[in-house]
Amino acid sequence: MLREFLNQPDVSEVCHLRGRFGIMAFHGGNLERTTDVIAQEVADRTDSSIYAVVQRSPLRQHIPSIKFDPAHSDALAGFLGHVDTVISLHGYGREDRFWDVLVGGGNRQLASHVADHLRGGLPDRFGVVDDLAEIPAGLRGQHPDNPVNRPSNGGAQIELPPTSRWNREESNWSDHDGTSRAPQVALLIDLLVAAVVSWDA
Repeated sequence: MLREFLNQPDVSEVCHLRGRFGIMAFHGGNLERTTDVIAQEVADRTDSSIYAVVQRSPLRQHIPSIKFDPAHSDALAGFLGHVDTVISLHGYGREDRFWDVLVGGGNRQLASHVADHLRGGLPDRFGVVDDLAEIPAGLRGQHPDNPVNRPSNGGAQIELPPTSRWNREESNWSDHDGTSRAPQVALLIDLLVAAVVSWDA
């Protein structure tokens, strides 16, 4: 499934190996919009490695994270073999969680560290949830086959609600199809950069 998906003409893999800390965005481009943009800038500003999958319009195909098997992607295998700690960025949408940023993943120390940065900097209307018991089961990022848990130190999975990625003034997704960057996206990037830098230090 994964190899066939990645071979489609409207799908691109992005992989740059730099530091041992890595940033991932499996569902970028036209699917979970803006997640790949955030991942790329955070990686660039922290000299982190990056692995992202970007879908071009009109394609919107969701491959579950646990199906991103490095056996079917040389780029992903190389990335996971290079990094030891990761942050994986995703987008989600649930009416009862319209403002909640969910921080899952197997490395709970990293998850708490990232959550503290987000909680201390995002506007009050956003909730930051890192208690696994409060995160819906399918969004916790705990499965061992999820690439966020494959590096030696594991990682944190961040689920971003639509409100964190939407440009209200331009009525479109931030950084998508020529839309300007929304203020909360710029702030989110700054906070994630600070979290990565302080963790690496």
